[in-house]
Amino acid sequence: MFAVTRLRATGGDGAALEAAVGPLLEALGAMPGFRGGDFGRAADDPTLWALVTRWDGVGAYRRGLSAAAVKIAGAPVWVHALDEPGVYVTE
Repeated sequence: MFAVTRLRATGGDGAALEAAVGPLLEALGAMPGFRGGDFGRAADDPTLWALVTRWDGVGAYRRGLSAAAVKIAGAPVWVHALDEPGVYVTE
């Protein structure tokens, strides 16, 4: 399964968001079932970003996000998240 989190950040918030994603991906990388992640900016809207993560399954994803280290590392990232569905099952 994969998860897509779209984020919106303007001005200096964009630089802060970019800096915060590395520690979040590092924390996620320590979680069982995490397969990898990508982060990028929209080509046609410089305020829109996306974080895509891949997991062994929904259970691994939920357990990974509930870990304290991920919550702490993710706080400066999630504050920019758009409120929309983002988890997709590939099976």
